Amino acid sequence: MKAEQAVTVPFQNLALQHQPLRDQFLRAFGEALDTGTFIGGQQVLGFEDEFAAFCGAKACAGVGSGTDALRLALQALGVTTGDLVLTVPNTFIATTEAVSQAGARFAFVDVDQDTSLMDLDRLEDELKRRFGSGRAEDRPRAVIPVHLYGQCVDMNAVASLAARYEMLVLEDAAQAHGASQQGLSAGTLGHAAAFSFYPGKNLGALGEAGAVTTGDASVAATVRMLRDHGQSQKYHHRQEGANARLDALQAAFLRLKLRHLEPWNERRRTLARRYDAAFADLPWLRPVAIAPGNVPARHLYVIHTRGREALAAHLARHGVQTGLHYPIPLHLQQCYAGLNHRPGDFPVAERLAGELLTLPLFPEMTGTQLEHVIATVRQFEEA
Repeated sequence: MKAEQAVTVPFQNLALQHQPLRDQFLRAFGEALDTGTFIGGQQVLGFEDEFAAFCGAKACAGVGSGTDALRLALQALGVTTGDLVLTVPNTFIATTEAVSQAGARFAFVDVDQDTSLMDLDRLEDELKRRFGSGRAEDRPRAVIPVHLYGQCVDMNAVASLAARYEMLVLEDAAQAHGASQQGLSAGTLGHAAAFSFYPGKNLGALGEAGAVTTGDASVAATVRMLRDHGQSQKYHHRQEGANARLDALQAAFLRLKLRHLEPWNERRRTLARRYDAAFADLPWLRPVAIAPGNVPARHLYVIHTRGREALAAHLARHGVQTGLHYPIPLHLQQCYAGLNHRPGDFPVAERLAGELLTLPLFPEMTGTQLEHVIATVRQFEEA
């Protein structure tokens, strides 16, 4: 009698996602070889139009990475040397790197304990404090709300505060491809939005890529100029820019994958609902909450749990890979020691850093794999 094969569950499986598209990818690569078009061209223009339409945005500018998208969007919006930008400490460092690379400064606002998103009451308090100080250098020029794990910050509230305090709003939508709030899509909820197409994203390239979406055609035009060494036309440089163009091959691959993004996202939502139902009776585990009005892209399925390391080890022993997003908040990173932050400065972000665990969630995940994760989690409770 043949022994039953053990179930294994990777954190994600890009090879499985790409296998049905392999022939299309190879044709796109062949066309690039045949035409010699590797920089710019119709593939980039086509992707920009199609991704703008997907988001419902007026314009899209493709760039080399999500970090490029954040930095160039800030610069195109007019954020410059010495300006102050507010964001959250529980995000990937690219958010703050981009601020620094634009010549600006950043400061943090703590997050909500249930959603892990920017706490807008704390944002309002911070704005009152800073604008009440009487010092121009304390006044933020912009705010970057991070749509973490695939769900949007309450952008109506952000927009209201931004209008009151005359701030720019840049969405960090790196994890929010296809997310929406009150019927409006991520990428259309601020003055501009930055997307990453890192391979593991809901819409991932086969390498590095990113994009800026905006409702302001002049912002998109400025991003396009900045991504190409500040050129308004060849050898005419209006200002210093960068080499931050979207590779034509990556644009071609992204166009092929974009056609599948919504069904992939819906599969993620279906899997997440099953997780939610299966864990609803566990007093020691709760998923990161989805705020009312949000339709999340479900980039990650993240849970609060006691004994995170023990649970992760238990899952690993049973063939289930997990992740941590993010175990060290930015204000406590060594590279930002000069900011003189201490443990306790942003207590919610610090608490979340110690209790959140990310379970596998990807469109190709089978029902057997999903039920194996659920059963293994519940076995941990019994142990």
